[in-house]
Amino acid sequence: MSTVAQPELMWHAIGRRKRSVARVFLVPGSGKWKVNGRTLGDYFPRRSDVQHIQLPFGVTDTLGAFDIKVNVNGGGLTGQAGAIRMAIARALCLADETHRRKLRTQGLLTRDSREVERKKPGQPGARKRFQFSKR
Repeated sequence: MSTVAQPELMWHAIGRRKRSVARVFLVPGSGKWKVNGRTLGDYFPRRSDVQHIQLPFGVTDTLGAFDIKVNVNGGGLTGQAGAIRMAIARALCLADETHRRKLRTQGLLTRDSREVERKKPGQPGARKRFQFSKR
């Protein structure tokens, strides 16, 4: 008699912020982090970024309940932290639909659509102008 292995529970979600894209995989576990093959503290040296990322777990009281694997690319560290936070919030909603209301009220499921405005030709920046000279 052969036994069929139960597929392991895993939730996958994508988050975006500025130019960063994060793919997050949640697996029930002990709270281990892998961000592009490194630990969370190694990848994000600033404590504020780490706290920003862990906010969805704090809101839903699930800190340490999942092992998290993250693939993130594009943008800077702050944009990547925002993308990871959004992906985690989305994955937590997939794991347990009762978390959706808590995450929504904290604004964690809303995409922050702000992007850097492009530089215009004949100007030094997006909005700045060269000094006007009358004579």
